[in-house]
Amino acid sequence: MSVSAVVFLVVVVGSVVYVIGVYNKLVLLRNRFKNAFAQIEVQLKRRHDLIPNLVETAKAYLGHERETLEAVVSARNQAVAGLKAASGQPGDEQRMAQLGSAEGALTSAMGRLTVTMEAYPDLKASQNMQQLSEELTSTENKVAFARQAYNDSVMEYNTLRESFPANLIAGNFGFKGAQLLEIEDEKK
Repeated sequence: MSVSAVVFLVVVVGSVVYVIGVYNKLVLLRNRFKNAFAQIEVQLKRRHDLIPNLVETAKAYLGHERETLEAVVSARNQAVAGLKAASGQPGDEQRMAQLGSAEGALTSAMGRLTVTMEAYPDLKASQNMQQLSEELTSTENKVAFARQAYNDSVMEYNTLRESFPANLIAGNFGFKGAQLLEIEDEKK
């Protein structure tokens, strides 16, 4: 076998090994951001499950604040729908934007409820309300940490996917970009 044939064979084998390595790294990073989204999903479901209990507890004290309570319930339902849509395809631009918007609206509605509750000392002093508020605050913190982990994973995946020459491999094998989860607080 000639030297040029050996060199050619080494280059071909090296190229194939490189493509396999990049492909596997893209799969790893895609799975990592999907797993990170699953952690967000767990915390958001917990948040969504706590809200009806909070609203029920507040109803006894906030009888004439019906509009505020209805806004929280409506925003929660939109957030649940947004989470369900995003769960099907984590990283999808449209679905992540929908989820971010719905969670922002829920955060805003919850903020208005908190402000309203401040005017009711009996409600603030309620043991049940204090416990629910504490659990909700803890869950909010967990959501923030999970969202940061997800966004970090998405950024790492997108960076590799967009880097040369990995972008050629990613494009040929159908690796699509992933969207960050940005939750903006809606001000109404």
